[in-house]
Amino acid sequence: MKVSDPTGQVWRVRRRWVPWRRRLTGWLSDSWGWASLGDDPISLIVFVVIGIPVLVITAIAFAELLLLLLLLPFVLLGRVLLGRHWTVEARKGLTIWWEETSGDWRASATRIADVAAAIERGAVPEQNVDRPDPAAPQ
Repeated sequence: MKVSDPTGQVWRVRRRWVPWRRRLTGWLSDSWGWASLGDDPISLIVFVVIGIPVLVITAIAFAELLLLLLLLPFVLLGRVLLGRHWTVEARKGLTIWWEETSGDWRASATRIADVAAAIERGAVPEQNVDRPDPAAPQ
C-alpha cells in the first residue's frame, strides 16, 4: 500500500514475501551509462574497467532472481502449511524504515492498514531497521 505522510514523503507499507531482503536492489539502475564499444584500445580499456564489472553484477542479480523464483513456491507453501508469520515493512521512499512480524495473512493485512493510516495521520513509525539499504535513494 502506497501512502504519503503530511510532509509529502511517499511510504510503502507491505508484506515481505520471502524471509530475507534482496541485497542488490538499486545497483543495476546506475550501471548502464557506458558508451558503445569501438575498435580502439581505449574502448577495450573502458570495457574491461566498466563493462565486465557491470556484466558480473548483472549475472549475480540474475542468479539471485532465479534463486528467488525457485524458492518462492516452497516459501509460500511453508507459510501456508506451517502457519509462518508474515513480516510487515514500511519503506520511506525505497529505504526499509520499519518492520514487524505480525501473524497470519489476515492479521498482517490489518496491520498494514493500521500502519498506513498512522503514516497518513503523521504518526510515522520509529525506525527499527539497523542498516537501511545503502543502494536505495533517500
